[in-house]
Amino acid sequence: MSSGLFITLEGPEGSGKTSHMAPLIKWLEGQGRQVLGTREPGGTAISEQIRTVIHDLKNQEMHPHTETLLYQAARAQIVEQVIRPALARGVIVLCDRYADSTLAYQGYGHQQDLDEVRTLIRYATGGLQPDLTLLLDVDAETGLKRSSQRRSKGGEWNRLDAYELAFHQRVREGYLELVKAEPQRWVILDAGLTWQNVHTALRNAISARLSL
Repeated sequence: MSSGLFITLEGPEGSGKTSHMAPLIKWLEGQGRQVLGTREPGGTAISEQIRTVIHDLKNQEMHPHTETLLYQAARAQIVEQVIRPALARGVIVLCDRYADSTLAYQGYGHQQDLDEVRTLIRYATGGLQPDLTLLLDVDAETGLKRSSQRRSKGGEWNRLDAYELAFHQRVREGYLELVKAEPQRWVILDAGLTWQNVHTALRNAISARLSL
């Protein structure tokens, strides 16, 4: 059986990634493709429990090392339990965040040693990398404003959302550095455009990859 395609959506807070997941899955399924949508951290019972610990606003004492290791624990579980088996069945896996989030947030955001972080990621994933990564790019100020608006409407507001502006600026710059280092895997999309324009761009990028 042919291997599947691993596609990840990345972006700073407020970039709108999550809002595109369900419509993209529906669109791909409408083309007769087998699709699995999931998220990080999460996607399994164990990983969702870890997500709750990481994101809980009560856990303000959490050290960046602890944060980084917890993300890898959640990631190891979803890779082995969900992502690898789906890819082996020839399924398209669409994941809301993956290892690049750790490099952007825990690496660049917390200014931790990138080589050490990459070593942890390789251990957690067994070296599994996405075939295509779509970066919904938005400046930190706009993204945090959107997150705040989402919070006012009862949306999620977690411990990482609450980090200072400078942290989120480093995260965004980190993403752009990751793109420079591996341009063949990434497609940058302007998340400042209307939702429909962004969604059309996402579809076009995925269609181009599927046609290869």
